[in-house]
Amino acid sequence: MKLWNKENSLNEKIEKFTVGKDRVYDLYIAKYDVIASIAHAKMLNKIGILKNDESEKILNVLDDIGKDISSGNFNIENEFEDVHSKIESILIKHLGVIGKKIHTGRSRNDQVLVATQLFLKDETLLIKELTVKLFDTLLNLAEKNKNKLLPGYTHLQVAMPSSFGLWFSSYAENLIDDILYLNTAYKINNQNPLGSGAGFGSSFKIDRDFTTEELKFDELKYNVVSAQLSRGKVEKSVIIAINSIASTLSRLSTDVCFYMSQELNFISFPNEITTGSSIMPHKKNPDVFELIRAKCNSLQSLVNEFNILSINLSSGYHRDMQLYKGKTIEAIIEIKDCLEILDFTIKKIKIRDNILEDNKYDYVFSVENLNELVEKGYSFRDAYIKISDDIKNRDFIPKRDFKHVLKGSIGNLCLDKIRAKMNKAII
Repeated sequence: MKLWNKENSLNEKIEKFTVGKDRVYDLYIAKYDVIASIAHAKMLNKIGILKNDESEKILNVLDDIGKDISSGNFNIENEFEDVHSKIESILIKHLGVIGKKIHTGRSRNDQVLVATQLFLKDETLLIKELTVKLFDTLLNLAEKNKNKLLPGYTHLQVAMPSSFGLWFSSYAENLIDDILYLNTAYKINNQNPLGSGAGFGSSFKIDRDFTTEELKFDELKYNVVSAQLSRGKVEKSVIIAINSIASTLSRLSTDVCFYMSQELNFISFPNEITTGSSIMPHKKNPDVFELIRAKCNSLQSLVNEFNILSINLSSGYHRDMQLYKGKTIEAIIEIKDCLEILDFTIKKIKIRDNILEDNKYDYVFSVENLNELVEKGYSFRDAYIKISDDIKNRDFIPKRDFKHVLKGSIGNLCLDKIRAKMNKAII
């Protein structure tokens, strides 16, 4: 069954190519199409298109379909083009002519849009929960390890003293920025497109304010052409947020791999977290973090891919937009998996003590020695030249005053303020 076709004359190869994997991906939005159809049926009853008994019968069948979807007893067979045609066919099978009335005043275009946006709203909140969970884990690790020092690196060269408290909380605070992107994505998707039809509205006096309230959208997408122009934008808003999270997780995973190297040996993980080699019995590989990095780097390419998909499209619907669905769903699944596995593994981290006591990190204290000279009255530039000369002449004696190091920014982590900042962001 096809909502657009009067007779089944489409070539089998063309149908296979144009449908693609829509039947698989539509299972993710099926319940949302039911929710939107319920709101639409109620609205049709309100404006007199559906009689009370007709509306009640449609709502009962839709409710049963929703239960089948929730229990996993809903499938989209090959005879149906997508979830929308499958649901309408069930209504017609049970209700005959009454079931055929459900499509009055709407198009498959706004059906797809409203189901997609309802799905994206829920998924954005789920991603947000997982992001906050990881944030809590990192902040707890920061508090636990705030006095454990490690060398900071720039250009992969030893730079200045840092701490694991500073390291953990840096990624925690970065996740707040990612939450702000999620907030924006949620807001963009929180505009009701239902009633825009194929992008030109309807001559029926449909009540779009009613469906907006019924579907718990904060706002209505007033201009019907604008609603269709949002195809691709609503998905991309979520992809941009996922891109931001993926960037954070990728860099954290790279740090973990770097710190686990045998040359550094700053951190380690239990055997249950690491993998081995088929030939080298000594290996403990950070495969899970490498895969998080690879998956997240791949996710970051999607923003550009989405831009290219829509780069030369005029207003109105184009079938190109079908490709957004699967890519968005797969990206959501991937980022949720990465957030969950990173939260699970990072909790099991083991940190080596007294890292900075190793002589190879002597020069990490050069700025501490410089600052001591400034406190004695040297100008910063003269102090810099003196310490530089001491290093060249091998006269440099590091100021290994760990307590003094922790009195500065390294020890002042502002964890309470970072937590308050997150609490403000997630509201």
